[in-house]
Amino acid sequence: MNDGDAAKAGLSPDAFAAQQATAWSDGLGSWGMAATDIAALRERTEFTIYTPGSKAGVPVNIVGSLQAPGDTGDLETMRDEIEGYVSGLLGLVGIEADPLASREHILLSNLIETSWAAGKDLDLPTLVGQVQSPPLRKLGVFELDTFFPPADRTALAMRLNGLLASPAFSAWAEGTPLDIDSLLHTADGRPRCAIVSTAHLSDEERQFVTTLVLSKLVTWMRKQSGTTDLRALLYMDEVAGYLPPTAMPPTKKPIMLLMKQARAFGVGVVLSTQNPVDIDYKAISNAGTWMIGRLQTDRDKQRLLDGMSAATGGVDIGTVSDTISGLGKREFVLRRASKDKPEIFTTRWAMSYLRGPLSRDQVEVLMAGRTAESVSASPATGAAPGASPVSAGETVQPAPAVDADSTPVMPEVAAGVAIRYVDVAAPWLAGIGGSPTGTRFEAAIAARVRLRYDDEKADLVTDEEYETVLFPLAESIDVTRSVGVDFDDRDLRPEPHRPGAFRLTDAPLATKTFWSRLERDLVDHLVRSRTLEISANRGLKLYSRPGETPEAFAQRCSLAADELADAATAALRDKYEAKAKKIEAQIAAAEDRIDVLEEERKGRRSQEILSTAGSLLGGLFGGKRGTRGLAKKVLGGLGGAAGRRSRTATAGERLDAAENKVASLREDLADLETELAQEISDIDDAWSARAAEVVAVQVTLERTDVSVAQLVLAWVPVD
Repeated sequence: MNDGDAAKAGLSPDAFAAQQATAWSDGLGSWGMAATDIAALRERTEFTIYTPGSKAGVPVNIVGSLQAPGDTGDLETMRDEIEGYVSGLLGLVGIEADPLASREHILLSNLIETSWAAGKDLDLPTLVGQVQSPPLRKLGVFELDTFFPPADRTALAMRLNGLLASPAFSAWAEGTPLDIDSLLHTADGRPRCAIVSTAHLSDEERQFVTTLVLSKLVTWMRKQSGTTDLRALLYMDEVAGYLPPTAMPPTKKPIMLLMKQARAFGVGVVLSTQNPVDIDYKAISNAGTWMIGRLQTDRDKQRLLDGMSAATGGVDIGTVSDTISGLGKREFVLRRASKDKPEIFTTRWAMSYLRGPLSRDQVEVLMAGRTAESVSASPATGAAPGASPVSAGETVQPAPAVDADSTPVMPEVAAGVAIRYVDVAAPWLAGIGGSPTGTRFEAAIAARVRLRYDDEKADLVTDEEYETVLFPLAESIDVTRSVGVDFDDRDLRPEPHRPGAFRLTDAPLATKTFWSRLERDLVDHLVRSRTLEISANRGLKLYSRPGETPEAFAQRCSLAADELADAATAALRDKYEAKAKKIEAQIAAAEDRIDVLEEERKGRRSQEILSTAGSLLGGLFGGKRGTRGLAKKVLGGLGGAAGRRSRTATAGERLDAAENKVASLREDLADLETELAQEISDIDDAWSARAAEVVAVQVTLERTDVSVAQLVLAWVPVD
């Protein structure tokens, strides 16, 4: 009791206390209850007040609440828990983050999911460290540095680090781990009434803690089997600020989810508020049981009636409104989903003294001797009663084990040798035997070597960069067992991704001669074993280029052969052009001779006919000759005609000879074309065959062609 309450009543503190004790004894007695009933309740149930961020009650390790769920198969449940944690955490540093649009929210969520998916626990310090050097290469389709530049990530890490650096925040890492099984049962199986008090926290801190508790409850709930029996009950007082009608604080999503799904898993949810107008009506409509007391304003009453109407359309809203208005002290309207008509009930006398809000000192009095060490873990957690809790500054992730072949301190390395840590996101890590979840480091040697291939005959000078890893190491290094990998500077970090123990190695890492001998052996090995294979066509004096495909080189040879074949074909022009022109000229002359002889023959034939006919007719029509004279005339004419016919026949023979000559000349021209075609075909076949004469040529290295550009000691994470 408060001394102020006693003063108001005009009584001394002792007298006021005695009065209250009597009132409670009489009140409980009127309901048939006595001190033995309270004692029985206290014996069967353990009441614990948890105070996150404070030692007034039992502290809760909020920082260490990033333990990976035992079963990560339900991605939706895991992501809901992650979303709640990240939203609350960002709220602590004043960042209102949209899970779908905020870079900060997306980055932190991916970091947690990556660790949990690998079955690894996190703590807040580790998470803050990952913000600057995430074990991720990209987010979505963009590279990490494009999506969230390093400078911006550093700014976020600094804001989160401000929480860790704050002396007041150190209490958040103390106490029992936040585990629902531990909140519900003691190690001996007794039920536990876990009271999580946030009265001492700021609004942002309350949102963070409440979101975290609710998200853990959702994850725990979804691992349970379905049941119609009540296995756990969540009671949340003054819920107005956590379930607003329009805003979306991080607590709203888990509360809405519990209102919709919890009863199927045997989890009851009781929400209490004096301001229904400030509650999302969708949550109100999901409530199966309503207990409505006196409402201060008509606005609150109207919001409640609207929600009731939305949930069950058969309710007589007017009657319910009148009933609510007429309620007395500690009277309530009971509305159950299975009943159409509301009922009125009165609460019995409370077993607990209705003190009202407890101060930090009063919580400390009630929890005296009930520290985190004395709060036993539940059987489900696997911890023994009285197990030591996580203390301030201690992470949930177990420390790397140190045994006979490992040490917490990195072995000595020769001066001047660069030291790196293989990034857990390196794509080749598993290929050499490493593990992205490993907590130990084993020594490896990563080398980057520059190779120059040159061949004067091939007119070739090309450079190549070769990366290799030697792992595991022994006292004597066999460089022939090196593994070629394609690593870049991002794969070799200057700092480890997480703390770890170092496995001892027989390799003399601290000796300079070890490194110089290793470099020399590596160069010798590459000179002996590395060659560059190119294609060559010596007939065409062509060589392929690095990266040129066989098909592309064959095409290039074919084009070169075509050009040379065209040049050889062009050389035939002079030879055949003169012959062809000579024959064509002879053909033209012969054809002209044919035309002349043809005309000559036609003229002689006409002259022959006209000469004979003219002699006879002239004699006949002249009238001075007799028959005998005419006969002689005719016979004489016929004799002259015979001579003329003989000359006509000779002209025809000369014409036939000229035509035969033309035919012969045309045959010569055809033979010349056939000969040319054969020579062109022979040229094409010869160069086509030469284009196909491709052989493989090995370009070797000399010692002067090999130089080690980078030689580092790389610590590989292993299980």
